Amino acid sequence: MSPEEIAERTAELIERDDRASRWLGIAVEEVRPGYARLAMRVSDHMVNAQNVCHGGLVFALADSSFGYACNTHNQRALAASCTIEFLAPAHVGDRLTAEAAEVARAGSSSFYDVRVTNQDRQTIALFRGKAAGVKGHWV
Repeated sequence: MSPEEIAERTAELIERDDRASRWLGIAVEEVRPGYARLAMRVSDHMVNAQNVCHGGLVFALADSSFGYACNTHNQRALAASCTIEFLAPAHVGDRLTAEAAEVARAGSSSFYDVRVTNQDRQTIALFRGKAAGVKGHWV
């Protein structure tokens, strides 16, 4: 299998069993080695008391995109650490997109930057994740 085919097959396997992302309505748009783009529509039950999307749900979208991207090399990986910077609020009806891109790989560690934007390409949040390779392969 080519690296692209491995990335796509891995994404299919993750998507099949990723109940949390499915529950949030997160959809996989594109996956390739070291990269994933996922999207989510902000619904009524996702807003907090200030009538903006709960930050934890923006984080969940970014984290899901990171999770797909860091597993595209057929080495199972889990988050070791993550940070997020919120730059603008998201509102009911907004379509958020999280694009995760690999920054570096060293040994069993890899690093990813994720940009979350709305339908107007306004940046909502910036996320950085460090992944740790764990035992096992996807394909």
